[in-house]
Amino acid sequence: MNATTSPYPSASRWLWLAPALAIAFFFGFPLVTIVLRGANLDGLIDTYTNGSILRMLWFTAWQAAASTALCLALSLPATYALSRFHFRGERLFLALLTTPFLLPTVVVGAAFTAVLPSQLHYTAIAIVAAHAFFNIAVVVRVVGAQWEQLSLQLSEAARTLGVSPLRAFATITLPLLRGSITAASVVVGLFSFTSYGVVRVLGGPARSTLETEIYTRAVLIGDLPGALALSIGQMLVLSVAVAWWMRSNRSTNQMVLSAPHRTIAQRGRQRIVLRAIVLCTSFVVAAPMVALAWRSLRTANTFSLAGWNAVFSSTTTAALQTSASFAIVTAIIATAFGLLVSFAVAYGSRRYAILELVSVLPLTVSAVTIGLGMLITFDVSPIDFRSAWLITPIAHSLIALPLVVRTTLPVVRAIPNGLREVAATMGANRWHRFRSIDWPLAQRAAATAAALSFAVSLGEFGATSFITRRTSETLPVLISRLLSRTGDTVQAHAYALSTIFVISSIIGIYIADAMRKQQVSR
Repeated sequence: MNATTSPYPSASRWLWLAPALAIAFFFGFPLVTIVLRGANLDGLIDTYTNGSILRMLWFTAWQAAASTALCLALSLPATYALSRFHFRGERLFLALLTTPFLLPTVVVGAAFTAVLPSQLHYTAIAIVAAHAFFNIAVVVRVVGAQWEQLSLQLSEAARTLGVSPLRAFATITLPLLRGSITAASVVVGLFSFTSYGVVRVLGGPARSTLETEIYTRAVLIGDLPGALALSIGQMLVLSVAVAWWMRSNRSTNQMVLSAPHRTIAQRGRQRIVLRAIVLCTSFVVAAPMVALAWRSLRTANTFSLAGWNAVFSSTTTAALQTSASFAIVTAIIATAFGLLVSFAVAYGSRRYAILELVSVLPLTVSAVTIGLGMLITFDVSPIDFRSAWLITPIAHSLIALPLVVRTTLPVVRAIPNGLREVAATMGANRWHRFRSIDWPLAQRAAATAAALSFAVSLGEFGATSFITRRTSETLPVLISRLLSRTGDTVQAHAYALSTIFVISSIIGIYIADAMRKQQVSR
């Protein structure tokens, strides 16, 4: 849509201003501060020639690659089952696979602390397994969206020529899925590379990644120059990776051969394979979450409700109120600014498309770097409000903003201009047309975006670790602190809080998928 065909040509002239200024001040300004304060050549050389730093960087890289490979191995069979077959309990199965991705990373760490034997605590195996578990939904959702649209005719034709199912998959299906598998692999790799909460819980003092090293140097040992140097390197790596990913996506031919096509397993072998995939994957995914619930009921190797009784303590109540308050404010801020971006881009000329790109820039920077940037930027006059209550919801809003834009912009762009033209012929002015046409059609997307922002804030741990205070702990921060302490009751308390996150996520996903399918069927 350009300026000549825009239904509200003057609106985009001011809609972009508030979100652009907010992103520049709360995101761009801290990043510039990191670069200016950390871009010391001698400091960079000292940091990146340090033996322990090089070992940490190598561990960060290879564990991300191993996590991606394991995640693909766990996810592709389940993706095949959900993309090709209808079966009883498929909605619950999908909700189960999606739940880990919506959990706070510190809860994922707690789950693997609960399920793994003590010999595997603080090991690379625990970290890689937790990352694979956390990212299963990425592969299922990204690859599955294309897999269910691939025509069965090519594979069936190969089968009639005597080709085995495995060879048909390797020579026909896999090449057609290469683009979506690559996209999912890059996302999983980036999430594993920038993981913070999982490594903070499962890594211990012996295992550190780039994210946890930044926190350790900035907060625990006071090596701010080293933390800034590591943040600069991380920003460069993520920027290059995201740019390469976007370029490869533009050049990849995403082949869609038919409408979504799923069947009911007919042959005995198909049913056996399908049931085996569903049962095995469900066990692997459910085991850490069930272990959380089990450990929440155990103190001193006996059954006890002490952990659940502690859920109603004043400390937990205060953390719950803080998390809920942050989440509500985050939902309001992120949704409001995300809608302004979406309306400005949809109503404006092509030059406003740059605003869409700017709004997703927080995806190229980790939450830890965002928190560190705010920590060192907003601690001096005249902008000394690092201790202000609002700074945490603002950080959460930056992290949630790309999701809001991605959710609302396609809906706003898809609003038929003919509806506005009809309203105009009936004498409706621009404000009335927007209020009676655009806003009602965008409300559902706005509500979805607000819910996503609320969930992001509720589980955010990386940036919050830098800027939150002990008097304003969120639930993830409280869980992390409890897990770091000794005592069976304290540990059970942490596991009980984590179990609440798991149950709430499963119920929320199940309801959301049910509502989405009912809407599609209508």
